[in-house]
Amino acid sequence: MTERDIPDSWSQAKARDPDKMTKLPRTQKFGKNRLFGIPATGSNSKSVKQQTQNNSEGLPFNNQTGQTVSPNKISSKLPRWMQNWVLWLVLLTLIPGGIGFLAMSMLLKLPAAPNCPTIFWPLASESVRLHCAQLAASKQTVNDLLQAIGLVKQLPQNHPLRGEADRFLERWSRDILQLADQSFQTGNLDEAIATARKIPDDLPAYQTVEEQINKWQSIWSKGEEIYQQAEDELRQRHWQSAFMLSAKLLRVDNKYWASTKYDELNRLIATAREDGEKLAKAETLAKSGVVDNLLQAIKLAESIGQSSYVYQKAQESIPAFGRKMLELAQTKLDKRDADTALDIVRQIPDNTGLQTQIEDFISLAEAQRSAWIGTVSGLETAISQAQQIDSSRPVYNKAQQLIARWQLEIEDVARLEKARILASQGTVNDLTAAIAQVQLIPSSNPRATEARQELGRWQAEVETIQDRPFLERAEQIALLEDVSSLQAAIAEAGQIRNGRALYPEARRKIRTWTAKIQRIQDQPYLDQARDLAQTGNLPAAISVAQQISSSGRALAGEAQAAINDWQGQIRARETWQKARETALIGTPEALTEAMRLAERVPARNILRMDANVAIDQWSQQLLEIARSQGLSDIYRGIETAKLVPRGSAAYRAAQEQIRTWQQFLNPAPAPEPQPFEPLPTITGQ
Repeated sequence: MTERDIPDSWSQAKARDPDKMTKLPRTQKFGKNRLFGIPATGSNSKSVKQQTQNNSEGLPFNNQTGQTVSPNKISSKLPRWMQNWVLWLVLLTLIPGGIGFLAMSMLLKLPAAPNCPTIFWPLASESVRLHCAQLAASKQTVNDLLQAIGLVKQLPQNHPLRGEADRFLERWSRDILQLADQSFQTGNLDEAIATARKIPDDLPAYQTVEEQINKWQSIWSKGEEIYQQAEDELRQRHWQSAFMLSAKLLRVDNKYWASTKYDELNRLIATAREDGEKLAKAETLAKSGVVDNLLQAIKLAESIGQSSYVYQKAQESIPAFGRKMLELAQTKLDKRDADTALDIVRQIPDNTGLQTQIEDFISLAEAQRSAWIGTVSGLETAISQAQQIDSSRPVYNKAQQLIARWQLEIEDVARLEKARILASQGTVNDLTAAIAQVQLIPSSNPRATEARQELGRWQAEVETIQDRPFLERAEQIALLEDVSSLQAAIAEAGQIRNGRALYPEARRKIRTWTAKIQRIQDQPYLDQARDLAQTGNLPAAISVAQQISSSGRALAGEAQAAINDWQGQIRARETWQKARETALIGTPEALTEAMRLAERVPARNILRMDANVAIDQWSQQLLEIARSQGLSDIYRGIETAKLVPRGSAAYRAAQEQIRTWQQFLNPAPAPEPQPFEPLPTITGQ
């Protein structure tokens, strides 16, 4: 029998049906003396000893008659060649060797492999079961491994093959767990758990099944938790946080989460980020408060697909952007720009879901636009339009409030129109009558504010008519511009009381005339101070000018400016005098201090030119001292030359002198001698 592999699935019914068995294994034909279904070498015939038990003479036995045969008879009957003893000697030598060789060949011949799919397992030997189980397990599939386990796990504990069977059972259980882990690594947790739990619970390896399942579930839960957290961050548009969380998937001990789900999450992050940038741009546009930008924002939000993590926020933002447009329209309406307000709301797209609010806004805006015409007919039209709003509408109550207001306003408009006609005559009596008419409008009425504005304007006109003569007479008196005339003009304009329409103008003119009086009175003192300064008596000039500067009168500012200038001149003189006195000492330190003091003389002062000449002279004197010192002490000469100030006449020469001394003190190193090179030989012609 040739060796055969086990097919992908065994037909157990066929293997157990005796009618369908075409050939039983040798183990089922020859009893217990077998190995893997191969019968042991031997014979079923009786032994030679048994055949000759009743023949004590050792004669040949006739199988036909059961009697012994006489040797003589045998000899006479045998052919001649059989009676040759040499021949018999050769035969007796060859036959036993051939039999031994044949027996050894049969012993060494491998038994034929059993045909496992056709075996009737209740009658199969343990060795056959083990052999077939190994063949099944070699396929490394869950079903084949379980079938292999089922074939050998029932071996008795005292069976010689039990130890080997246990090793196989442990190995095959681990193989099943390995296959389950492969399912887990490819992302099939339920399949992995189901596969692991197929391991029989009566095997020692089953003890690790629940432990492995718990480990898988823990790893899987960790991956799901990270993924969920990343999705939550995406919904909040925290892209960096989501990316950091996705990196954690790389550390999950599962290939599915660390590769497939990691790549999937990163693609989602990239897509969500693009959509998030769209939404962010839309929100930025919406904040501008410009209608066109709001419309563009709605289009951007609408372009975000349903699969996006920011889809929900985008959908929520669309009506929000629409409400911003409604707010813009309401702002325009509050400013009584009804045409612009209506134009804005009519551009709001339908996908904002604000159709009801838009319709109500249009109805009220059109009614208010009619009311703002300001005539009785306009108000009546507005009332008619507002009355068309159904009681089921959200703005019904507001419409009713406006109707009540407009009905009161009709009465106010009539009074205002009458008052304006009276005021148009322009006389005090007519204006007074117009004021009395608008005062009949209660402060709680809609047109009360407008009535107060008109009343204030007409009252100002009455006061202007009444007070203008006082101001005109004052201006005529002030034309002489002497102290008495100016004082009389001030008295005339002062008759206009505080709170009257012309009071601010009267106060401005009074201030102007008062300043003129002060100038007339104080100018002699300022002129006297200037004369004193011109003669060089600056302290006396300052004393006279201070009488004006401290009074807060019209010339106070001008006097104070003069005082500041004179005080500066005094300080410059003192500084210049001190500089000259210091320079007389003649030491380098004194000359340096003198030049420093001379520099403090202001550039606009007349003494500045003298100071500049002196600075040049003193710097030259300082350089000469440095050169004299350098004859005996170069270092001291350098320090003195450094005192010559920048910008002075001797500064450049001092710097040159310093460089000369420094080169003398620190001479440059002599150049290294060049190696001697012989002159080239000149050959003759």
